[in-house]
Amino acid sequence: MQVDVLSITGSKTGRTVDLPEDIFGAEPNNHVIYLAVKQYLAAQRQGTHKVKTRAEVKGASRKLHRQKGTGGSRKGNIRNPLYKGGGTIFGPKPHAYDFKLNRRVKDLAKISALSHKNKANAIVVVEDLNMEAPKTSTFAAMLKSLSVADKKALYVMPELNENVFVSARNISSVLTSVLSDINTYDVMNADVLVLTESAAKLFAELEEGVEA
Repeated sequence: MQVDVLSITGSKTGRTVDLPEDIFGAEPNNHVIYLAVKQYLAAQRQGTHKVKTRAEVKGASRKLHRQKGTGGSRKGNIRNPLYKGGGTIFGPKPHAYDFKLNRRVKDLAKISALSHKNKANAIVVVEDLNMEAPKTSTFAAMLKSLSVADKKALYVMPELNENVFVSARNISSVLTSVLSDINTYDVMNADVLVLTESAAKLFAELEEGVEA
């Protein structure tokens, strides 16, 4: 699948990159996307919630009054969960929320997410941005030239470029990532996927490696 490479000013460079049909033209599987997003969000939860049981709250352990003969209900000590300040019954305890997802399922979810972006015409390939020093205005100008300044964008590089990363981090609508770190949630959460030319070419190299 041939895609035009745009310059940082938004014009066509005359070059194209070949995005693998097996990835960007695959039939999306919405259920595995749901599972991958659910796993990602679950892993973000700290799970540090905690309440005190009747064994942990303060209060005397003496029995409030005798068992029988008062005309009232039976009572234990003041730490009884039925009293104000008593312990909590079956309250939350610290635990992890993340769960295991097979590698093949996660890979299929990522492929499905990329395919969704292609079907929505939400993929832009731009020439590599080389910056000698961090400059947010330069990065913002590129986004404006690509007509994605008002959209949530996922900018994907082949490897970490510190100057580009620092230039983009002050723009709240942009998330930068290296190709090896992209995940289903970030792809689906973005309105548009901006691939650098080098990152786009890596897809074809990865496909050739698999076929070999």
